[in-house]
Amino acid sequence: MENLTPKQIVEELDKYIIGQNNAKRAVAIALRNRYRRRLVGEDMRDEVIPKNILMIGPTGIGKTEIARRLAQIAKAPFIKVEATKFTEVGYVGRDVDSMVRDLVQLGVRMVENEKIAEVQDKARELVIDHILDLMQPMPKREKRPPKEMEAAYEMIGQLFGGQKPRQEQLEPPPSGEAIREENERMARIREKLRKQIIEGVLDDEKVEIEVEESSAPFLQVFTPQGMEEMGVDMQSMLGPMMPRRRKVKTVPVREAKEILVQEEARRLLDQDQIVREAIERTEQTGIIFVDELDKIAGREKGGEGGPQVSREGVQRDILPIIEGSTVITKYGPVQTHHILFIAAGAFHVSKPSDLIPELQGRLPIRVELDSLREADFKRILTEPKNALIKQYTELLATEGVQVTFTKDAIAEIARMAAEVNSQMENIGARRLHTIMECLLEELSFSAPELSGQTITIDAAYVREKLEGIIKNEDLSKYIL
Repeated sequence: MENLTPKQIVEELDKYIIGQNNAKRAVAIALRNRYRRRLVGEDMRDEVIPKNILMIGPTGIGKTEIARRLAQIAKAPFIKVEATKFTEVGYVGRDVDSMVRDLVQLGVRMVENEKIAEVQDKARELVIDHILDLMQPMPKREKRPPKEMEAAYEMIGQLFGGQKPRQEQLEPPPSGEAIREENERMARIREKLRKQIIEGVLDDEKVEIEVEESSAPFLQVFTPQGMEEMGVDMQSMLGPMMPRRRKVKTVPVREAKEILVQEEARRLLDQDQIVREAIERTEQTGIIFVDELDKIAGREKGGEGGPQVSREGVQRDILPIIEGSTVITKYGPVQTHHILFIAAGAFHVSKPSDLIPELQGRLPIRVELDSLREADFKRILTEPKNALIKQYTELLATEGVQVTFTKDAIAEIARMAAEVNSQMENIGARRLHTIMECLLEELSFSAPELSGQTITIDAAYVREKLEGIIKNEDLSKYIL
């Protein structure tokens, strides 16, 4: 992240999101300020708080995508939550603290995956040795009892009438030359097997391995704030008192390598260090995207009950999280003072001023996103790295069908998407998904029988498939 300037961050976002330059600039500055804060002196570092952002605009115009791509650029823990899922204290439902608990859980998983990648090579070496021992174990020789033990047997036999162990049952110790030759022979065999295991020659051979049973049950528990779902790992709670259960599986060498590499990699990790690093990363770089904030932007009014009370109650509960507080998680306390909050909402019915004043003050940067027009739809279909035209082309290519879209076909799809959005609910770029699915439904269904063919989709093809549906308003409500 430190190598990216705000201009470069915007350029990265441009690869996936069309338009919305004001929103991109706002999040790029917020991300760069995190890097700047780390360079500030310690006496001022804790005083610099993140400038949280409120995005205003209809659905389907890129609010969530901007925040998600920003987190990928920063390699930061990111979680998206809907404000409507939370209830105020005293109601049954999710409490606002759960967003922080989910974020730190994600941070632990991120750090753990990074550490596993670091020790992957060492874990593979250990796994090769383990599989080698399973396929060609080293010979175990019966040890001859030492002379002191023989004397003890003889004394016990004289006292209690026992029999002295028969000497003929004990193999005479081999000579040093024989041991050396046997060891050299086994080393040659094992080296040959090692090479075959690494090269995958023995991938189809069956081996018996012991694996841990990692089944942590999920329970619904009532907390003081509400009902939460949590995983209960009894082994972690009781430690050595309750060792992990293991079971024997017979699997091919190919599968055994993958299973054992994960186990070995986790054994090499320091879980305490992972948790410490994950908490620090969550506190310093975590991003929480709170969607549908407009749905709780209600104020209590005299004589009115019902959802109004809960709406303002949720706002009051979210406020301390955004202001900065300490949330207790199963990994330890997590401070939210420097977590970046990006809130979003359409605000068709309500307005940002309907939020409680304290919450408005904690979202100082407000960005109004533009509605998408026909020209934007054309660019969305073709320009981004994950453009819809590219996605459908690649999907059908897996069946051996080459699909090409002409320029006039793309223009016609964009025109129809804009027309439907203007006639019915404006759902932004998501309209393109429904139109593309309807356009290619027959082709997707028949693709296995069309293998080897090239299909060209032009404007006439688009009109033939979609014109009748768009004109039939009753039908378009359900299809488009």
